[in-house]
Amino acid sequence: MSYEIKKAKDQIGQDMPHTEYSIDQALVSVSDLMSTLVRARLNTGVPASTGQAAILRLAKAQMALVDASSDVLRVHGELKKIGKEYAGHGGHECPPTAKKSEKDQPNLSVVA
Repeated sequence: MSYEIKKAKDQIGQDMPHTEYSIDQALVSVSDLMSTLVRARLNTGVPASTGQAAILRLAKAQMALVDASSDVLRVHGELKKIGKEYAGHGGHECPPTAKKSEKDQPNLSVVA
């Protein structure tokens, strides 16, 4: 395998799990916001129609993230095929899902 192919393979191997993780994090964030909005509506006693337009838009954003996740997983599958053909990526496992970075950790010092 050429140096450039190995370099590309290594970079993709880092970027793919990070991309998958980032989309999942965004999906969790949007889902948390959805829960917060609906709970706020319930807890404040405002009419059920209050904020409905915002909730609908957020639901569309949530679905867009689900679609993006599916597309990225399809890309991952295609890249595995390319890896087999050009980078000798035979029976090797894909790298594990990206781990949380420090910037993804909650800042608990604000609470303390």
